[in-house]
Amino acid sequence: MMFQHDEPVLELTDEQSWKLLEKTQHGRIVLTAAGETDIFPINYLAHDGKLLMRSAPGTKLAEVTINENVVFETDGITSDEAWSVVVKGTARVLQAGDEIEAAEKLGLKSWIPTLKDFYIELKPAQLSGRHFNLGDQPERY
Repeated sequence: MMFQHDEPVLELTDEQSWKLLEKTQHGRIVLTAAGETDIFPINYLAHDGKLLMRSAPGTKLAEVTINENVVFETDGITSDEAWSVVVKGTARVLQAGDEIEAAEKLGLKSWIPTLKDFYIELKPAQLSGRHFNLGDQPERY
């Protein structure tokens, strides 16, 4: 098991949550603009206390430029355990040449064979994670 605990749910520390973020490459980003909320599956890279993602022009990129406040979630599940990490923070499209060059060197690849020329950086403001021991619902007495 990833984390040992007797209770069904363990609240993870920021350090434990960040380690899970570093070991995972997929998640969902939640964006809100003009009163509409969207959620997008996205691959990412955790690096230097931030999350880095790639995007093509479109809704996702437009919404990040309209409203920098985002929520990101990633999780994992096996037959007997699961976990979830939620990141709230601010996102921005990298603009400076040196930032883009540094991002390129990290080797973040797109999942699908499309051009994703823009990098989005998510700076966490709040991090929360939970680990779950899976099992049947207990009997009521």
